[in-house]
Amino acid sequence: MARSRPMPRLFVVRHGETEWSLNGRHTGLTDIPLTERGEAQVREIAQHVVGEGLAIQPNNLCTVQVSPRLRAHRTFHLLFEHAEKLPDHVLTEEVREWNYGDYEGLTKQDIKQLNPNWNIWFDGCPGGESVEQMQARVDDVIRKVREYHRQYKEEGIHTRDVLIVAHGHFNRVLISRWINFPLCLGTHFNVEPGSVAVLSYNHNSLDEPALNALNLFATIA
Repeated sequence: MARSRPMPRLFVVRHGETEWSLNGRHTGLTDIPLTERGEAQVREIAQHVVGEGLAIQPNNLCTVQVSPRLRAHRTFHLLFEHAEKLPDHVLTEEVREWNYGDYEGLTKQDIKQLNPNWNIWFDGCPGGESVEQMQARVDDVIRKVREYHRQYKEEGIHTRDVLIVAHGHFNRVLISRWINFPLCLGTHFNVEPGSVAVLSYNHNSLDEPALNALNLFATIA
């Protein structure tokens, strides 16, 4: 019976556009709203991916984790604006953006003037989170998601899917770690504002995590 159950999925959404994402400023703990275009992005994507018969079906969600930052929480509400009801969700710092510390609000060019050799994927952020801290946080999130998936697949409890609404760097790290890549390979995944990624498994096996889709319905700049 367990074998016939469809494989569980993890949907990973990046919040819509903000003024700082538009300008390339590193936005970690700073709480800023979506732009009007950012809100429109999310509403448009929601029509394609959220609802009965679409990829993200509210009744299939066993847990929803949302970053407490306004831009992520607003994105979550917009995703389900047209649904019959808002899914139960948890606001959790576990899925917050990388803490940029001293580099908060700076562009990559600004940071290079301070530290020409800086690379977040290897150096982390002074005054914020190191690479090791970021990896540990994301790996813990993945461990919890996979336990939900295991319980669904092997024990027949919970519904099928998990949804996380978070941020650019967080999502890139999550995608990389989900498929057992080193954190630094997250640099090769482009995660657009207001986009949806789908993570699941190959060959009906929870031991073979896979990336199914990236940047669904995003407006590519």
